[in-house]
Amino acid sequence: MPLEVTKQSTFQHLFNVIKQLVKSKQGPTAIRYSILLILLVIGFNALNVFNSFVGRDFISSIERKNVTKFYQYAILYGLVFLISAAIGAIYRFIEERLGILWREQMTWRLTESYLSEKTYHSILNQKGIENPDQRITDDVKAFTTTTLSFILLFLGGVFSAISFAGVLWSINPLLFLVAILYASIGTISTIFLGKDLIRINYNQLDLEANYRSDLLHIKQHAESIALTHREMRMSVRLKNKLKTLVTNFKKLIAVNLRLSLFTNSYNYFIQIIPMLLIAPSYMKGEIEFGVITQAGLAFTTLLNAFSLIVTQFQSISAFTAVVKRLQSLDTAMIHSEERSKWKETNNHHPDGIRFDHFSLYANDKTKYLIQNLNLNIQTKERWLVTSIDERAKLSFFRALAGIQNQDEGKLLKPNRDEILFLPEQPYLPPGRLRNVIVPAFLGNSVSDTKVMKELKIHNLDTLVIRFGGLSALKEWDDELSLAEKFKISTIRIKLANPKFVVLDRPTSSVGKFEISKILKKFHSLGMTTIVLAKGEETALEYDYHLSLDHFGKWTVNKMNPFAKDK
Repeated sequence: MPLEVTKQSTFQHLFNVIKQLVKSKQGPTAIRYSILLILLVIGFNALNVFNSFVGRDFISSIERKNVTKFYQYAILYGLVFLISAAIGAIYRFIEERLGILWREQMTWRLTESYLSEKTYHSILNQKGIENPDQRITDDVKAFTTTTLSFILLFLGGVFSAISFAGVLWSINPLLFLVAILYASIGTISTIFLGKDLIRINYNQLDLEANYRSDLLHIKQHAESIALTHREMRMSVRLKNKLKTLVTNFKKLIAVNLRLSLFTNSYNYFIQIIPMLLIAPSYMKGEIEFGVITQAGLAFTTLLNAFSLIVTQFQSISAFTAVVKRLQSLDTAMIHSEERSKWKETNNHHPDGIRFDHFSLYANDKTKYLIQNLNLNIQTKERWLVTSIDERAKLSFFRALAGIQNQDEGKLLKPNRDEILFLPEQPYLPPGRLRNVIVPAFLGNSVSDTKVMKELKIHNLDTLVIRFGGLSALKEWDDELSLAEKFKISTIRIKLANPKFVVLDRPTSSVGKFEISKILKKFHSLGMTTIVLAKGEETALEYDYHLSLDHFGKWTVNKMNPFAKDK
């Protein structure tokens, strides 16, 4: 079995995500943006320090009633403000550009992982990673913008602390020590009072997503709910989910209340502490009045730099919840991909499908659906599969497709490009008509003329006229009938030309004569066909018949006298 994915701490995961951005194709641009932002932060802090001295002399000129100095410093004040405003605007622009760049890279990386190796199916309903769609969209957006803001806030705090520590120490060393002590007490108290916020925020994000998911379910199944009068059942379900959501949010409000009481008090006292320590020196005539203003600015700036946890704790807790949600999704997808690749590598058989002591269970594991199946399906053979129990037939189909988990034994088969599946309800993705018909890997190697020829063989050429050409863009799963979707799916299979084709109850879509014609075409192209029958279809031409009986028993009968013995 594949190795377990190593569990990472939140900070390790955060570091790895940043490293992935640097190594991506967006990396060089992200690095340039980051360097520019650091330079802007340094420039902004240098201006703030300079501005503190200008402000000091500006206030002192007022105290001395020096009109000339007053206007000189007023003009200098104005110039500093204009430069700061320009730096602030450029800083915001670069930050947003870096944010959307990171969001694009991370969203696509997770989307690719989600679609790779059938991960979207294997993690379906897995506990702890509910609503992966919401995590890939909303959580990634929150993660990239908030992470960037916090990193820049931290860097700004570091440069502010370095810049103003010297200013504050030169004014009054005691004030510098008080700032550090006050920030330390505030940080410890904030962590203690708000320690439950991360867990509550994590739960709230999932509860909100679950409620939206049920509303989306109603939209997707509106007709079925209306026909079966299930409104009351959905109403009860939504009401219970809303009640749980509101209860958790009330807990969030209660924790925020006690945290706000402390942080508001903490922030108000910042304004008076420097005055209490510096004012006596001014009253004794030891310093100018402008120094009080400079000390207040330096103290507040330095304290804010040391108090990031206090001032940002509510945002940090919500952000940490987002990081943990993305981390659990990312870890689960990596594990699923590795497990799928391991299974494909170790269960690969290039020229056939082989079952070695293979068994399938019911979902509750109370009984066998198929027990100890030993079978070898080779190329260019035609197989009919029937079953008394529909669950056994469906599980057999799902096992071949690699999406059945309740199994044991070995199932060896070709890689996914050499075995294609056509379910009872064919699915056509939205897009252009040509792209729905022609497999993506063939691209433009299949001409429009050939596509039209195939459509005409199946009496589907009228679709082109009906929808306005092969470039028509539609939601084809809604636009076409079941028979039309089935025929288009068979054209796609024919163009892809795999070694094996598995069809699940094709008579649900088209008649037996049409199926016979399609199967003969597949056989003439050298494909092995496996048909899971719905009712009696033994009149069609097959080489072998696999019958799935009660209690997991099975039998194989030769239907073509020229077929090899199994």
